[in-house]
Amino acid sequence: MTIDAASSPTAQEYIDAMAHDRGYVLDYHKVMAQHDFEVLQATNGLVKAAYLAPRALDRRTKELLFILSLTVMRAGKGHIQSHIRVALDLGVTPQEILEAIEIALPEAGVVAFQVGLEAWREAVGAIGVEPTVTVHEGGSGTH
Repeated sequence: MTIDAASSPTAQEYIDAMAHDRGYVLDYHKVMAQHDFEVLQATNGLVKAAYLAPRALDRRTKELLFILSLTVMRAGKGHIQSHIRVALDLGVTPQEILEAIEIALPEAGVVAFQVGLEAWREAVGAIGVEPTVTVHEGGSGTH
């Protein structure tokens, strides 16, 4: 089901269409559908034009760009993961996604990179090499 601007969908129909078109919906989408449907429709129109509509860049490329930009902005892990999962569904490999996230290193630094890496690690089930010597736990470097 695609969102049709000419029709007057209910909030539920709109959220369902967003989920179908995007492959995910965020918590703020759900809240806005209930409490300010008009603004949700307006903001979704911009996203539809820039992200969902077929243009010169294909959807795979747009997902990689979204993953990178969200990483650089240190977006919430769940938001980054929603785009990682869509990218995986579109056939983007975990390695290609990791390489997109790594582009954050020279421009945004290791702290921003760690946000994206942690989201990627959880989404794809990546594990690391554990030291065999005694060390202090360093954690993921994210919240």
